[in-house]
Order: sequence, then structure tokens, then C-alpha cells
Amino acid sequence: MTAAGPDGVARPLAGAEATSCVQGGRLRFRLGARGTAGRPLRGRVVVTDEVSGEVRLKAALTGVTRWDLDVPAHWPSSLYRASFHDERPEQPAPERDAEHEVWFVVRAARPGAGSGILVSIPFATWRAYHRAGQPGRGLYYAEQPDRATRVRLDAPGGGPPPERWEEPLLRWLPRAGYPVEYCSGFDLDDRSFARSLSQYRLLVVNGHDEYWSAGMRDSVEEFARRGGNLAFFAANTAWWQIRVEDEPDGGRSMVCHRDAAADPVTATDPRRATVEWSGSPVERPENGMTGVSFRNGAGAWGDGMAVIGRESYTVRFADHWVFAGTGLADGDGFARGSLGYETDAAELDWSAGVPRATGRDGTPRSFAVLATADLRHWRRYGQGGWATMGVFRLGVGTVFNAATINWGRALGDPVVERITRNVLDRLGGAAPAPRWHTVGRADGVRALAACEGLLFAVAADGTTLLHREPSDQNLSWTPCPPAAGPAPAPRIRCLTAPREAAGPIPRALLAVTEDDRLLVRDPVPGPAPWTPAGRTPPGTCALAMCDGTLFAVTPHDDTLHHRPATDPDAPWRPLCHAAGATTLTVLNGRLHATTPTGLTTRPPTTTPDPPFTPTTPFPPTHTLTSHTGHLLSTTPTGHLLTHP
Repeated sequence: MTAAGPDGVARPLAGAEATSCVQGGRLRFRLGARGTAGRPLRGRVVVTDEVSGEVRLKAALTGVTRWDLDVPAHWPSSLYRASFHDERPEQPAPERDAEHEVWFVVRAARPGAGSGILVSIPFATWRAYHRAGQPGRGLYYAEQPDRATRVRLDAPGGGPPPERWEEPLLRWLPRAGYPVEYCSGFDLDDRSFARSLSQYRLLVVNGHDEYWSAGMRDSVEEFARRGGNLAFFAANTAWWQIRVEDEPDGGRSMVCHRDAAADPVTATDPRRATVEWSGSPVERPENGMTGVSFRNGAGAWGDGMAVIGRESYTVRFADHWVFAGTGLADGDGFARGSLGYETDAAELDWSAGVPRATGRDGTPRSFAVLATADLRHWRRYGQGGWATMGVFRLGVGTVFNAATINWGRALGDPVVERITRNVLDRLGGAAPAPRWHTVGRADGVRALAACEGLLFAVAADGTTLLHREPSDQNLSWTPCPPAAGPAPAPRIRCLTAPREAAGPIPRALLAVTEDDRLLVRDPVPGPAPWTPAGRTPPGTCALAMCDGTLFAVTPHDDTLHHRPATDPDAPWRPLCHAAGATTLTVLNGRLHATTPTGLTTRPPTTTPDPPFTPTTPFPPTHTLTSHTGHLLSTTPTGHLLTHP
């Protein structure tokens, strides 16, 4: 077992039975000396923690073909390199395709005990690029007819390329005060390990993580849907689907045909064909997990990689929590040097004045565009396109994506560092993060309601009705044209809209005027008249409708009132104390209100019990409404929030 080093001299070969090992476990290595395949190796092994740089072990090898590493229980969960040597000195610089080194992760024996943040190492991508261009050895180049389609995971080599895209962030984390735990990307394909993901709050994907199996994606997406968070400081993520298959001798191989016709699995289980995730017959765009894709991204390769240092992002949503503390405003440039060598992006629509994801490429509807970079001129260096930084919801979890491979190398930029800290602190911090976030501006808004796919508001003048889509993107408000006729527009105090029609009251906007009249209007962005629908209790500041009943809050006596929605002449009756409520809406068949101490809720019954019950702290609000399972509110600072 030999390999030629950069000096042309044969080196020892080394491979390991796995890419990770638990603290206190054992990892077996297969070794060979230079000169004769399988000849015992005499020399030494050095095991280094590649994150801290600390040498953890030096040991002599006295003629062995196998070597077992009994990982001490006190070794930290980290990324390690075992370097095997004969009598020659070590190379001072990283080598491409070095096969005398074995990289592996030590996993935590008690997942999550030391940190709520788990960092995945992209061993699949490292293995795919090993021996690129060598017939039958590497999975590259993509269209090379004699490329390998199956590579063993225990073969020599498979460490990071010389660019070491992942290294800057890994070494920054401990310096910045973030204890983290590590896993191999292949661990995510293991169902037993995947169950331990629930012990973490955040999974970090870093650098260049291009190759994912269905098991990996299933594990990660399920983690997020159940409330885990994801942070991609990466790009070209999950571009190719792979399979991990067992070998007759107990080893494992990574399979990637890149061609559905050549892959025998296509005929029996086409969803697992090893093609691009977005391609036929898989058609499961990676956007569903990452929010973005290399399909709309950019790449600068070879000599063109010099362009990486020239490009910057442009802020598109400065009010978002990701930019807190940066001092940036919309339109500002930032993160110069972070973009490349490949970036990911979403298909965008710019017609509303700000970029928003179309969703046609598989990007989730909750995706909010935070920053963009126009890299279409990169076609002269490889692939022209865009970079799109964004955030979205995946089930109960939150996903952030920096959408560039080179993010870690820009961490010396204070803005890049602040953004990275914001993401790690909110999504991976020990303390539960606020579940609300800003989705736009609402300066001066004094009333709010959602109906038939639109969000309506009353402007600061009390008469102008506004509308926008209820998305997570920071869209502008558009005035609704006034209805024709001489009647002046009513001065409105609060708005509501029923989730469903009730008797003679269809789905419509209901408004309470400053003189306590109840009005109804069609929920359309065009002109429509307000028509009378009765009276409300004097001083009503909040209104809601549920289960055929109207509810109103009067703050001067802190009272919740009710009357049948179907009878405009029915009297309003006091129901119970309003618990300090100043707003009111209906979500999931319950009344919700905001008070000076947070959110409260009660069922929509017409008996005094049960009373309003506190649920969670909430920022001070002027208005409250609901849409598709989320609460939306406006704040005294002029922000539009959504929760959760």
C-alpha cells in the first residue's frame, strides 16, 4: 500500500473503518508501508485536534498493518487528523489527495451535554473530490466517462482539499466562545445517530457540503420540522444525491452515478437515483431544506477564483434580527470577500420594490431575502448567477443560509462576525430565543387584519386603508383606493376579519370607528364602500369574531363584551375582565390578546370562565391579527412582527 507524495517518494497509506468515533470508543485503521502493498508499517502516528491545533497523541508503529485508536473519554468532540509516517519528515503544508492522513470526528458520548450546537463535517464531499480526474479513483470530473461511480469510505485519503473551506469557521468558534460538538456528515445517514439530533438546538453546515444521501436529508429535515434549527454557512449544498451502501466485507461505499439511466436503482426506487436533487426522477429540490440552490447561484473556478475577494453582499432587509447590531441599512454593502468560490441563490421577483422568492424553484414560501449579490458577470469565470442570503421556517424550526462557501474566511470583518454571532446566539443559544421576528415596517399603523390572503392596515391618519401580502418578506404597504362617492372615509380605531363566514356576515373586513360604529367592507385591495353593521360598546379598542360571536374590549373598564354576530340589533353584554388586553384576535379557534405583560388566551365561550390565561411574553404592541397559524402585530417602534 503506497502513495506518492509531492516529492515523488512513496508514502504510507492509511484508511479508517469509519469517519467518526464516539468518546471512549475505538477506531480501527488499515495501514501499509511504502514499497510493497500490504507490507507492515514501521514508523509513527501523530493524532492532532485540527480545531485547537493540539497534538493529542504520538505513538510508535513497529511493523503493523492495523492500528486501533482507543479514543480517551476526555478528548473533546472535534475534528481530528491521524498522520502516519515512516522515517521521512512530515510535510509542512497541506497536500492534495494525501493518503497517509486519516481525518475523523470524535462525537460526544452524551449528545448535547456540552453544547446545543452540532457541527457537521462534509466527509462525503471530501471523498468525492479525492483523486479527481484519475480514472476509476474519484467521482470527478462530472462528465468524465471513466470517473468512478463507487468509492469506498475506508479507502486511503478523503481529507479536505488544500483550500480548507471549512477550517476558518471551525477555528473561529472556540476563539469566539462557542463550545460545539461535531459529527461526520455520514452520521446523519445513520438512523440511530439521527435520533440523537433532538438533543441539539442547532445544526451547522459549513463550507462545501455538496453530496447528501436521502437518509441525511430526511434526518436533517425531520430535525428542523420538530423544532431544531439549521444554519448553512455554506453553498453548493446538497447538489448531488448519493447512496451509502454496504460492501460484502463489512465496509461501506459512497455511490454516485450522476446519471439516472446508468444507476440500477432508478428502475426500482427512482427517488434514490444518484442524480442532482432537483433533477428527474428525484425532483426534490434542495431548496426545500436550504432555501436556495446552486442552480441560481454562481461559481468562479480555476484562475477565476481571484474574483472572490472583490464581491460584496447588498442588504435587503436591515430590520431583520440577523442584522441586529451591525448598523447596516437597506442598500448597504457588506461581507466583502465572503462570496465564492460557489454561491447559492433563490429565484427572485423584484416587482414589489424588494426582492422576494418566487417559490418556482422549490424555495419555501416563508423564505425572507436578507441580502443579495449580483454575480451574473461571473459567467466569464465559470457560472454567472446570484447569491441570496435568507431565512425561513421549516416546520417548527428556523433555517438560516449565508449561501456562500467562503463565509468563514470573512469572519475578520466585524459585520460578518456580528451576523454569525446573531445566528448562533438566537438559533443555538442555551436560552430560548424569542419566537417572534420582524417581517417589515408598519410605521404609524393603528389597526390590522388579515383576510383572503391579504394583510390590511389603517394608516396613521385613521382613514387610509393599506394592504400588502402577509409574507415574511419586508414588503411595502400599498394604499387601497377610496370608494367613489361624496361620503368621507370613516376614522377607524380597530379592524378584524372572521376566519370563516357566519350567517349574514361573509368573510369581510370589520372596523370599529372612533364614534363606535361597526362597519363592514369587502376584503379587496381595490375601492369598496364601508357599510353599517351596528354599534359597538363605547370606547371599543379591539374586536374579534369567532364561532358566530363578536367580542369587543373596552379599556376604560377592562371588560370583554360579546354579542351574536348574526344580529346587528342584539345588545352587547359584558362577559369578563379583559386582563389588561389592548388588542384581540382569533387563532386556532381561541381568542388571543396582548397585555402589558405578554400574550393571553381564552376559548371563545360566552360564559365568564375560563378567564384569559397568560401564555408567553410578547413585545409591546399596537395591533394584533392572525394568518395561517401565525400571529402578526405592530409595535410602537413601527415594526411588523410575526409569531411564531
